[in-house]
Amino acid sequence: MIDRLMSDLATGFHGGDLADAVSPSRQGGTPSDWLDLSTGINPNAYPLPELPGKVWQRLPGRNDMDDLLAKAAAYYGAPEIDHITAASGSQALIQTLPHCLPDLPVMLVGPTYSGHEHGWQAAGRDVAYCANFAACDPGGITVLVNPNNPDGRIIPVGELGEFADRSTRAGGWLVVDEAFCDLDPSLSLSPKSSSANVVVLRSFGKFFGHAGLRLGFAIAPLALTNQLRRSLGSWAVSGPAIAIATKALPDTDWQGVQREALRKSAARLDNLLEAGGLNVVSGTDLFRLAQSPRAQDLFAHLLAHAIYVRRFDEHPNWLRFGLPGSEEDWTKLGEALSSFET
Repeated sequence: MIDRLMSDLATGFHGGDLADAVSPSRQGGTPSDWLDLSTGINPNAYPLPELPGKVWQRLPGRNDMDDLLAKAAAYYGAPEIDHITAASGSQALIQTLPHCLPDLPVMLVGPTYSGHEHGWQAAGRDVAYCANFAACDPGGITVLVNPNNPDGRIIPVGELGEFADRSTRAGGWLVVDEAFCDLDPSLSLSPKSSSANVVVLRSFGKFFGHAGLRLGFAIAPLALTNQLRRSLGSWAVSGPAIAIATKALPDTDWQGVQREALRKSAARLDNLLEAGGLNVVSGTDLFRLAQSPRAQDLFAHLLAHAIYVRRFDEHPNWLRFGLPGSEEDWTKLGEALSSFET
């Protein structure tokens, strides 16, 4: 059973869907039996406010969206609301953006989140990988994730800003996916979108713990923002998503508590993984990247214990672990790791 699952996951796998692991034709069980650590989502989600019935019953109006954009611009550091676009998840923006940017060579700074490559290829665009950010052609479209997924690599904002200026002068663009930037907002390049050819993508669901809400933002120059809004069309964000985000984005007290709690949880996870014989090489406070020559055996062992983590075909010695939430989850992971024969 485990061998078949490993074979089935050999292509097109990037985690986040427990159906890959719990299907009766594969490992079996129900989602409630599993500990899903295959994503980098805060397990301690923002407390949902009570929503009035009208939020569910009517289409969101312009004032609702303007309120969301104003709060998002303040939280993400956008110059003003005319520079920010909301969509049903940053993935929707990743897939829309290739249709709105000029026909230039596209370079991904990798290894990184595979959704970017797929989004550009689905739009009929050729993609090349560039392992060294400094070597990318400023005259093309450079796409990177900062902090990076899966290895947590950080490119200093000053270095990004200098490249953005060179890229703008050369007629190119810099696209920065900041899905994990909530952990350290000082890393954000958002303010640059008013003076350079910069697109910043932000994800609401990861830090706030509500990935199922499907909400993301793009911060970009005015002309591109207008083009993105036209491409996404009316009602690109649901009324409940707008109502929840307008409560969460200004809640600085909750955000400060969470950043400290996530920092401690990441350190706790490092200790647990190292006690299990893994070498923690990097990550962010929402996920940790570990290395082992027996990573594939450990992946199968964890599946047998109904624990789902992220593995990488191109880096077979890597495993990425999201944060457990409850003490029961921590215990389950610890027991599975300790029972693995190293």
